[in-house]
Amino acid sequence: MFEVAVIEDPAAAEVSLDPVRARLLAELVEPASATMLAAKVGLPRQKVNYHLKALERHGLVELVEERRKGNVTERVMRATAESFVISPVVLAAVQPDPARSPDQLSARWLLALSAQLVRDVGALMTAADEARKRLATFAIDGEVRFASAADRAAFAEELAEAVTGLVAKYHDETAEGGRDHRVIVAVHPSVASKAAPNDAKDF
Repeated sequence: MFEVAVIEDPAAAEVSLDPVRARLLAELVEPASATMLAAKVGLPRQKVNYHLKALERHGLVELVEERRKGNVTERVMRATAESFVISPVVLAAVQPDPARSPDQLSARWLLALSAQLVRDVGALMTAADEARKRLATFAIDGEVRFASAADRAAFAEELAEAVTGLVAKYHDETAEGGRDHRVIVAVHPSVASKAAPNDAKDF
């Protein structure tokens, strides 16, 4: 079972978005049979089986084992990942393109970049899994509290200069056998679990 899997097929995305099937996926982080699931979600076993078959057809759940109970064979299923992310390729015709209107200060451009990140890393993960290879990536996640909008602007300027310097230092256009890597750095307000009165302030 993967920690995270990316859904790139529109039909699989549609199946996963059904509330009942999404609940079953959540329950199937631990292996269970239709009978066990029926008791947890309050549905008839036959109805659970119907949903499980749909999830299995699209690779969202997998068979772990079969148990013989009298004249019945009980199938124990498990989700193929602990959680799922739907790639923007599912809506290929309307997926965002950050190249259309690049603007470092635009939240919508940041969202378009984020969608591109999900799309690209999802495709790379799929290819790496099929080749049974490890995908080399790196990420940093943290928080910083700014005292003012001016401090935030100064931070962004210094951050841009630092990244630009690192890119200039390590980028080698002539390297034979080298591989291009995308660098995305983002700064945005943290989202509180419950909106506070000052969450909407400008800086």
